[in-house]
Amino acid sequence: MDWGTLAGTALGAVLGVGTTLLTERSRWHRENSARERAVRQQLYAEYLGALSLTTHRLRDLKRSTGLTRQERIDEAGRILGSTNAYHLRYQMLIIAPEHLGDTANEAFRRIRDLRDRFDEPEINADPEWSSSMSAVSQSLEALRTAMRSDLTTG
Repeated sequence: MDWGTLAGTALGAVLGVGTTLLTERSRWHRENSARERAVRQQLYAEYLGALSLTTHRLRDLKRSTGLTRQERIDEAGRILGSTNAYHLRYQMLIIAPEHLGDTANEAFRRIRDLRDRFDEPEINADPEWSSSMSAVSQSLEALRTAMRSDLTTG
């Protein structure tokens, strides 16, 4: 038996297996990245939806009449708790990149500050309401921008 033929066959086998393993690793990496991106995209959409829904409901609560101050305070707390924003916030802090988690946390804080405006004796005459709403809008826009950037670069 010729050792050259045997060595050539062995080298060919090693190269073939190595190429196959590299190809499989590359495909796995691509599929894994696509799955991670899909998870982030879903989470980002849900979190933005929860924050927007909370903001909308708080704005509606401010317009409502016939509620006592305590009823408004209680309802404002229920609104924030019912939109799943707390739960999604913690997912954002775990899954999103750190800078995006900070932006997500800031948006949540602004909405929580808006909720806290209901602690004021007369919410309809609250001079800080407009600036609180503006802060919420700015923080949500910053969050949307950061999310889009993460999804297009990540």
